Amino acid sequence: MDWTEVTAEVDAKEIDRAGDIAQMVVPYGIYIEDYSHLCEEVEEIAHIDLIDEDLLKKDRSKAKVHVYISPEENPAEAIAFLSERYTAEGIRHTISTANCVEEDWINNWKKYFKPIAVGKKLLIRPTWEEEYEAGDRKVLHLEPGLAFGTGTHETTRLCMELLEESVTPGCSVLDVGCGSGILSVAALLLGAQKAVGVDIDVLAVKTAEQNAEINHVADRFTGICGDLTDKVSGKYNIVVANIVADVIILLTKDIERFMHPDTVYLMSGIIDTREQDVLNEVEKKFTIISRKTEKGWVALAAKRK
Repeated sequence: MDWTEVTAEVDAKEIDRAGDIAQMVVPYGIYIEDYSHLCEEVEEIAHIDLIDEDLLKKDRSKAKVHVYISPEENPAEAIAFLSERYTAEGIRHTISTANCVEEDWINNWKKYFKPIAVGKKLLIRPTWEEEYEAGDRKVLHLEPGLAFGTGTHETTRLCMELLEESVTPGCSVLDVGCGSGILSVAALLLGAQKAVGVDIDVLAVKTAEQNAEINHVADRFTGICGDLTDKVSGKYNIVVANIVADVIILLTKDIERFMHPDTVYLMSGIIDTREQDVLNEVEKKFTIISRKTEKGWVALAAKRK
């Protein structure tokens, strides 16, 4: 089977931020195509001003991030994640794919997505997998569709582990950037009384609602299509944000208005090189109570000071 090349074109001035976000999709197979400083760099490195004519014709106002998705993973999820995060960051973009027809890459990855245990209490089971052994774990039946969140990515798994440690019977959860709804549904299965999931992507909200229905918790889940917390009201015992560092920094500035004094604030999707940037903002108002890390990704739990 072929790999899928996902190409995101952005304004050249946004390429660094766009590259950081794309790095969340896979820790390999990514490269940046940026000709905005072509003449200066050639002169500096090679000390010549003779450049191939085809390169000179490149649009230097734009840059591209190329991500390569292996056959075992879901290209549709990667595209949804990139589009959602770029939109949340205000990065104008277009996304294209190559090497595989749409019908193939939407479905072929499913044969590799098997039931997986997360933490000590949950088993994530793709809805198309009939054979699984859950033991005493609660089973989260998942149809990810085109939304981000299957539990296979480190950011989601780390966040689910923190949720497992934080959920108490009857608590309420706000899931900012809910994607497939996996974290909201997990919280409800672990004993939360209600969960509100918000996402900027209407398709993600629809997917989250469907997953709540599949797991028989739809009566306790509310999906909201909106930009971060602009349409959210009320206060919650747990606030979870599995997004990116820059959005977590932005969210932290006024997230307290949705919190009780003892609310737990869970943050994931943080590349280790951006952890200190997040901490610089978070520690103004919160105390870190737990930290998990895996393969260069960091998840944090905090409480108000």
